[in-house]
Amino acid sequence: MRRAVCPGSFDPVTNGHLDIIGRASRLFDEVIVGVLVNQSKSGLFTVEERIDMLREVTASYDNVRVESFRGLLVDFCRAQQASVLIKGLRAVSDFDYELQMAQMNIGLAGVETLFMPTNPLYSFLSSSLVKDVAKWGGDISAHVPDRVRAELQSRLSPPPRP
Repeated sequence: MRRAVCPGSFDPVTNGHLDIIGRASRLFDEVIVGVLVNQSKSGLFTVEERIDMLREVTASYDNVRVESFRGLLVDFCRAQQASVLIKGLRAVSDFDYELQMAQMNIGLAGVETLFMPTNPLYSFLSSSLVKDVAKWGGDISAHVPDRVRAELQSRLSPPPRP
């Protein structure tokens, strides 16, 4: 079975993430979306909330499942019996960091990294940017699934205008 991991913090999941997950699901028998548990960062959403949203918005993919992990990504890949990581690249600036990580992962555990260029529609998109726009009352409906938009709007009410 060809199994791959799409890792990230997904705080929150965006349409850019979903584009990469959907494309990966057509290339592999199974795609595991790995949600990083990072104790040194406090996210807007809990890991459980992120997993719940991801499971809902990926439910149409029969070969995608969502799991959380902590520690080394290569250990998670080994536990899932996945030998490939899928990483989306938005810009050339993403490549330097991701290349270093890919080289470390192949050296540590023989886990290959497949880089997917992001669909140009989402090349500027990040979870941080979406949260910032939502915080100020901007329209994020083109950038996140409806469930995520609703969660962000309920959590981030814009400050009063002067």
